[in-house]
Amino acid sequence: QVQLVESGGGLVQPGGSLRLSCAASGNIFSINTMGWYRQAPGKERELVADITTNGNTNYADSVKGRFTISRDRAKNTVCLQMNSLKPEDTAVYYCNADVIYYALYSSSRRNKDFWGQGTQVTVSS
Repeated sequence: QVQLVESGGGLVQPGGSLRLSCAASGNIFSINTMGWYRQAPGKERELVADITTNGNTNYADSVKGRFTISRDRAKNTVCLQMNSLKPEDTAVYYCNADVIYYALYSSSRRNKDFWGQGTQVTVSS
């Protein structure tokens, strides 16, 4: 089917930067919105940012002005540039994609949300 693979997480000091990347692969026909979510311990998963096929972006209020989402439609990738990181940004970050894909052993197309495995971002001194 479809796989999303994330990279770029790690440990960074407050005020530092990290860049997350996510690559989608598989029997993909097209991808609609792609985005990043995060989940901190004891909290619900929340939207960080997403981007449509037309490049329209949407950000959580807590990251506006600090994070930038971008995508390469030809490569089926989405990135999240995170600057001025704060301890409260610590979480597991998940890539998400709304994908139209070819079903196995069939030429029919299906639509489904796919998730990456998650990458840990820790902001601490």
